Amino acid sequence: MTSKIASLFASAALTLIASGAAQAENVLNVASGGSQNMVDYVTDYLGPLFEEQNPGWSVKVVGTGPGNSGSQAILEKLKAQSGNDAWDTDVIVTTQLKTGEMVTEGLLQNFVADIDTGALATRDTSKSALGVDVTGFVMPMFHSQTAIAYNPDLVATPPASFDELKTWTADHKGAFGYNGIKNGMSGVAFTAAWMYAYSGQTEQLMNGPYDAELKNSWDAALDDLKAFNKNITFTPGNAGTLDMLNRGEIVMGPVWVDMFYTWQADGRLNPGLKLTLPEPGMPGQPYYYAIPAKAEHADAARKFIALATSPDVQAEGIVKRFNWYPGIDAQHVEGSMAKADWDKLFTDVTPADLAAKGQPFPLAPFFDDIREAYEMKVSN
Repeated sequence: MTSKIASLFASAALTLIASGAAQAENVLNVASGGSQNMVDYVTDYLGPLFEEQNPGWSVKVVGTGPGNSGSQAILEKLKAQSGNDAWDTDVIVTTQLKTGEMVTEGLLQNFVADIDTGALATRDTSKSALGVDVTGFVMPMFHSQTAIAYNPDLVATPPASFDELKTWTADHKGAFGYNGIKNGMSGVAFTAAWMYAYSGQTEQLMNGPYDAELKNSWDAALDDLKAFNKNITFTPGNAGTLDMLNRGEIVMGPVWVDMFYTWQADGRLNPGLKLTLPEPGMPGQPYYYAIPAKAEHADAARKFIALATSPDVQAEGIVKRFNWYPGIDAQHVEGSMAKADWDKLFTDVTPADLAAKGQPFPLAPFFDDIREAYEMKVSN
């Protein structure tokens, strides 16, 4: 399905939910980008919980698809209603890039200070979305995080830094695997982390300002990555890295933490495999809750997001059910979790690790430059 057709389907779905909402009173309309499990989360868990606590209200959710294209459909829907006094979407769930664009275009309202949970999210991604100041406009639904998975039976002491990783791969050729920058974001995240470690421009890559000339200074870091790649095994993607780890074809590689733990819980991955987050860190990304600027039911939307970002709901819905890291700061969630569930997610990569080494992805234009530079100077 082309992105254009996908956008048309998403727009049709958004229109459908709006027309259905017009036939009922007290309907909170939620538009969710992201994968189907994010839509199911609202349908099966969060929506019914809100309805139970707020009699007379029903929650309707529509999914617009994963990635920036799904969130772009929501952006276009809001822009199309910009001349209306009230908009028929009350809560949105969108990517960093597109949420930042919505803030810049004045499509969202500043609400975080008005909800009780607003002070519970202090990580940098609650204030900056790929270089756009989104302070007050967003609450993270969850954080996805990349880390290095490894087999402790074969790697007693995993590399604590990218420098140590370079040495390790030189001594253990082919034992580390990643998918480059194709077929999965875990490899893209590893590449971004490499640039944070060796470009000397970490803060600017993450926070700007954008400078198109900066890429001309990346040759040393990219040459070093090309040399590193001669000692590794390329995997076919996110799932491919996990598959090869499970089969013992590699013993170390970058993965998405939630995917890693979900595979272990499903019995698809060696339960003895562990995670580490090396210095200076690796990228992750949130999906955001936000409220459109002229949402018809803004008061109910604030209640919905306050519930969704409360410690109990983050513990049960986000951490326990999906193995995502919480959108609010992890220390606020621990008291709402059984010790076994907490230990499962936070033993290898601790909240302190996340605070110190959980990085955002680069600004979008730097991100594009890194991908292009990799293709030109590393893949060749």
